[in-house]
Amino acid sequence: MKNYWLIKSEPYVWSIDQQKKAGSKGATWDGVRNYQAANNLRKMKIGDECFFYHSNEGKEIVGVVSVIKKAFVDKTDKKKKFVAVQVRFKKKLKTPVSLENIKKTKQISHLPLIKQSRLSVMPIDFKSWKIICKMGKI
Repeated sequence: MKNYWLIKSEPYVWSIDQQKKAGSKGATWDGVRNYQAANNLRKMKIGDECFFYHSNEGKEIVGVVSVIKKAFVDKTDKKKKFVAVQVRFKKKLKTPVSLENIKKTKQISHLPLIKQSRLSVMPIDFKSWKIICKMGKI
């Protein structure tokens, strides 16, 4: 069974456009140093889908990526405690879904994006995934 996630990146560090340019080989999602977020990376399976969220600037869901390689040791972690995954661009949302609109939508107001705003990798339940896809016109 496929799982759904949300991953965050500051667009000046790694944007949805850079992710798209990475092509079919995708890009390593690394640098996560929060234990809860890292545990979420460990739970990801090949084929899982993730919303791509631009944090700090924009604060909006802008696209969808899929997991193409499950968790492996993050090469940027000298102590080898943390993991990374490989993700591939799938599509951009026709209409980005802002954090403000997510907060205003009662059916998805329970999401960790609102409750744990600093968490960079989080699960999304299927019902919320469908609502956000509709909001993003995909």
